[in-house]
Amino acid sequence: MARQEYLFTSESVSEGHPDKVCDRISDAVVDAFLSEMPDARVACETLATTNRVVIAGETRGPATVTHDLIAHLARMAIKDIGYAQEGFHWENCDVAVHLHAQSAHIAQGVDASSGKDEGAGDQGIMFGYACRETPELMPAPILYSHKILQLLAEARKSGKEPVLGPDAKSQVTVRYAGGKPVEVTSVVLSTQHLDENMSSDDVRKVVEPYIRTALPDGMLTDETVWHINPTGAFVIGGPDGDCGLTGRKIIVDTYGGAAPHGGGAFSGKDPTKVDRSAAYAARYLAKNVVAADLADRCTIQLSYAIGVSDPLSVYVDLHDTGRCDVEKLEKGLRDVMGLSPRGIREHLQLNNPIYERTAAYGHFGRQPDETGGFTWEKTDLVDALKAIAG
Repeated sequence: MARQEYLFTSESVSEGHPDKVCDRISDAVVDAFLSEMPDARVACETLATTNRVVIAGETRGPATVTHDLIAHLARMAIKDIGYAQEGFHWENCDVAVHLHAQSAHIAQGVDASSGKDEGAGDQGIMFGYACRETPELMPAPILYSHKILQLLAEARKSGKEPVLGPDAKSQVTVRYAGGKPVEVTSVVLSTQHLDENMSSDDVRKVVEPYIRTALPDGMLTDETVWHINPTGAFVIGGPDGDCGLTGRKIIVDTYGGAAPHGGGAFSGKDPTKVDRSAAYAARYLAKNVVAADLADRCTIQLSYAIGVSDPLSVYVDLHDTGRCDVEKLEKGLRDVMGLSPRGIREHLQLNNPIYERTAAYGHFGRQPDETGGFTWEKTDLVDALKAIAG
């Protein structure tokens, strides 16, 4: 029996966090290649530090996506995030691009050929998760942490709160009773501010209304502990204050630690890489299981071998909340959706330039959009899953 009374904490980081700057640039590169060639191959890593960005990795795609274009896209991403500071400025930072051709040995293992479907781009395990804690079927702590930073970013970019800088981190601790989230016991927020004379109390006066808006009614109480810029001044932020790398915020990107993670990052990878696409598929399946009322919580694991198209295993854990035969469900998941790399991409329409928007505030719990983004958040398998469950 799962614990019913406990505290759980998750954190988020803003789009201006150094690692998220790198995720954003890497996904902008992915989108650039997919815009020109839907079956392009991209594995792009970015490093950012004081007035310097380094982009490296392997690609296979059209010559129209030049190094100059990639450098320009990096600058536009940095500009949109909001960095025009002395130590990290979108216009005059040095951008070095070191992308080269994909290894022929990797390509021969994963490309489709006569009589052979396209294989997985690497071995690995991927997890998907869903639960009834929020309308988005996401764990409450990570969803609340994301929402706080999203609202602050919107206020900053709109000009309503010009004193805020792009770099920020949030952390929310939730108390569970009867296995359900009932209150927020603490809120931690560290946000960059552009006025060096601001105290922690001054920052709290700016951000507190947005935190209160982000959290559901009743979750904040008189007992909630607040830590706003607890170390004091936070003026030097972003890559000028701390080096950033692609793929270092994998728990922020997923479930905030409330579910297992296979270890592979998402950003910078085209959808033939199962680190990304199979994690999206696992979330999609888990969310549909919960939406179909077959369980209150669902974890799904998929595993792959490089060059092999079908998953080696499909594992389902309903955490003692299930209302169906788990073994029947595991078998049925292979029927409602093709789980080969090609099957996943076709079902979720992943060969599109939809990834830059995923780089901050989580890949899950978002709304599917009209241009094809976040298709893995749809709940269009409910009827099929109910039929399987019998």
